[in-house]
Amino acid sequence: MDTAPLALVTGASSGIGRELATVLAENGFDLVVNAEDAGLDAAAEQLRATGADVTAVRADLRSPEEVRRLHAAVTGTERPLDVAALNAGVGRGGAFVEIDLEQELAVIETNITATVHLAKLVLREMVARDEGRVLITSSIASTMPGSFQAVYNASKSFLQSFAEALVDELKDSGVTVTSLMPGPTSTNFFSRAGMDDTPIGQSASQDDPRRVAEQGVAALLAGKQKVTGGSVGTKLQQATSGLLPDRLKAALHRRMAEPIDRD
Repeated sequence: MDTAPLALVTGASSGIGRELATVLAENGFDLVVNAEDAGLDAAAEQLRATGADVTAVRADLRSPEEVRRLHAAVTGTERPLDVAALNAGVGRGGAFVEIDLEQELAVIETNITATVHLAKLVLREMVARDEGRVLITSSIASTMPGSFQAVYNASKSFLQSFAEALVDELKDSGVTVTSLMPGPTSTNFFSRAGMDDTPIGQSASQDDPRRVAEQGVAALLAGKQKVTGGSVGTKLQQATSGLLPDRLKAALHRRMAEPIDRD
């Protein structure tokens, strides 16, 4: 009989998601891991090397059917889900009027729609048991208008508000919700978002995804409402953001996210 707690991690093939899965495995969790890309298989093999039992489910969560298939894989373990790290997310940099609509909708479908869908499924089960923990990967981008990343930042603002609302709704239950708010982190995010030619995409001061994941898991297991993941500089940036008017924050974001070679 399996006695280890079970955790679900989405977006687990690389970056923060892969590190979240690793830290959870090191904390004694067995795993159901998800991503849409072929890198998931290699990630699952590395996770198994920690001694964790790992089920890998390759699925594109933009599809409601694929969300349900992933959830079915979790319930198919016939074990209670103790932790759900809803981390899958994508970005797209550039001027809003120039980006293809399909790319912007993919950001919304992945970051917002899939997260809400999966949260609905897992939280209903956790609340019925009066036990469980959910981590939602938001961003410090949620605190500022995202010039040249307009839809991405807005999606993270949605997730941050969503997570904090759930905290209040569930405060009298045994279920906790934690939002993880990383700053710019050294992953393939900026490359996938088409932002290699931006100041932030080229910055050498991006945070370590392992550190971000450790901070996120520590906050999750402690039942904290939210945590800013990353360095002291990132935490200072997030704190300072709350003191600035939106117009100034939008201008500052433009300096980070506008392509360097833009005419």
